[in-house]
Amino acid sequence: MITLLTNVFAGFALGSTYALVALGFVVIYKSTGVINFAQGGLLALGAYLGYTFSNNLAIAFGVAILLACVCAAVVGASVERLVLRRMVGQPPFAVIMITIGLLFVLEPLTTAIWGFDNRPVDNPWNIQTIQVGQLVLGVRDLWTIGITAAVVVAFFVFFRYTRTGLAMRATAFDPEAALAQGISARRVYATSWAIAAALAALAGITLAAGPGGLQPSISSIALAAFPAMILGGLDSPAGAVLGGMIIGLAEALTRGYQDQLFSWAGDNVSVIVPYVLMIVILLIRPYGLLGTKEVRRV
Repeated sequence: MITLLTNVFAGFALGSTYALVALGFVVIYKSTGVINFAQGGLLALGAYLGYTFSNNLAIAFGVAILLACVCAAVVGASVERLVLRRMVGQPPFAVIMITIGLLFVLEPLTTAIWGFDNRPVDNPWNIQTIQVGQLVLGVRDLWTIGITAAVVVAFFVFFRYTRTGLAMRATAFDPEAALAQGISARRVYATSWAIAAALAALAGITLAAGPGGLQPSISSIALAAFPAMILGGLDSPAGAVLGGMIIGLAEALTRGYQDQLFSWAGDNVSVIVPYVLMIVILLIRPYGLLGTKEVRRV
């Protein structure tokens, strides 16, 4: 039972990181109808910015996180303003290719600036643990889960009660009607990119604060979070959180019981489990668990 609970807790912590990245995917998709493949590059950039603020400039870790998120948000809004705004009205495929190009620009840029070495990130958690009965919980994992819960609540409040959030919801629901009501689609798109970049930075810096430190391959976490977005539903923030938790649990449980259940499949079978699960769910619900079912009238 202790092993099961330990794996479940690890799954929730990993799923929280996936949920943050998946939320960024969903915010962009809801406002523009495009999947942002540059999310991994923004995640790596935010993580390295957080490392710079925390380690090189000796700024308190909480402040370093906020600064990294703000800087990443500025980068995201600038990318929308300087690059993607010129693609308005173009086929979605062309815009998607632009985001892929941005990924291949951001990844080499971060390694060119910070190098390829693994870097430990100064943080107040390190490898601290607390013990609840016989269950040992990592302090960093508890903070990751708590931060994700706070972000989810902030999302709900932002989209439900703020003018900008209502404008983003209206634009996502019916862009033409939103424009007719005086809502600036350009501002909505820029805000969407800023939020997605800030979420990516938050996920990156909390992940880099773990025992493994900051690695150049950290951007690959976005590929692992991709099934979470698809599974939950492309246009559903709640689905992104649910999908992240499901994928995190599936991966952690598979890794925890690798030797007992999946020894015949070789090592690292947990890497493919999220994609297998995504395929199974899509065969049953092509629009995801909480995604909006598309209805076409003939």
